[in-house]
Amino acid sequence: MNFRLKTSKHTGELLNSLQSSTNLTWNVLARIAIALSVKNPAQPPKVEDKAGVDIHRNALTGENDYLFKAIIRQHAQSSISDEEYFPDLFNAHLERGIILLENEYKHAGNYEKLLLNLLKLEE
Repeated sequence: MNFRLKTSKHTGELLNSLQSSTNLTWNVLARIAIALSVKNPAQPPKVEDKAGVDIHRNALTGENDYLFKAIIRQHAQSSISDEEYFPDLFNAHLERGIILLENEYKHAGNYEKLLLNLLKLEE
């Protein structure tokens, strides 16, 4: 069982950049990114570039790991093994979602507007 994932270099850079811009921790940003990614019904592509940051599973999902696995399983519309879920599918959703989150931040222009826009996405 793999308890670590390596992001792409680009995702690692975006996590750091968004963290300094928003003052949200990288694990919170990653969780928001996953939520944005699963809104797209298509499966995200597998992450091939693994030159970014090394992150422990528990730091990403914490006590809600089972919830993230259920969400990603539901998105995949199939039963997935733990090995498929983490790191591969989780990392793929993180990769797609962090780009969506960065775009939302750029569109909003600041942290407060970002939060308001993210709340509006849920309506």
